[in-house]
Amino acid sequence: MDKKIIDISVSINEKLPVWPGSPGAEIKTLMKIGPESVANVSHISIESHTGTHIDAPLHFIKEGHTTAEIALSTLIGTCQVVHIPHVKSIGPDELKKIPFEKGIKRILLKTDNQHLWDKKEYTFEEDYCALNAEGAQYLVDKGIELVGIDYLSIQRFHDPIDTHVILLKNDVVILETIDLRSVEAGIYRLICLPLKIEGIEGCPVRAILETI
Repeated sequence: MDKKIIDISVSINEKLPVWPGSPGAEIKTLMKIGPESVANVSHISIESHTGTHIDAPLHFIKEGHTTAEIALSTLIGTCQVVHIPHVKSIGPDELKKIPFEKGIKRILLKTDNQHLWDKKEYTFEEDYCALNAEGAQYLVDKGIELVGIDYLSIQRFHDPIDTHVILLKNDVVILETIDLRSVEAGIYRLICLPLKIEGIEGCPVRAILETI
């Protein structure tokens, strides 16, 4: 059977929902083919946590690793997509119900957030589903090295930063703003590579799943 590639990235554009206060993305045309130019050239200005992106430890840990220092082997490999519907806060009780594949190191959380991407007009939604601090510690204790969520943040909007800190201080990579609408729960091969930019705490990625 041929392997299927599923793009779980959201398209970056100026209408994409962003965290309150973020400038998001700005895309401008610098040159356009015509009488005065033989080429098209664009300028992109983007906040590092816009669209599908990873968080590195430096995001919340003062001396933490940057995105460029994350091992590529962490960002490529077998992952498990788990479906957790009808909840707003994911903790140990929800995670204990999941039959985790033996030895799994990467998990993607498919939640009711997926329906937010069905909207024709995007606005930032505060009441999204995310992982709480106890859930984060549960994943750390299970040896998870990467966790993804299908909205803008791994932690709830009004929660303190504990979820991020617990994950990042244990070098768990966070993959945020993924689109899992067309993905069934199961085992896949994940590839999510950031641009090789030095010294930053977060970076957009093109995230894909490959069927196994």
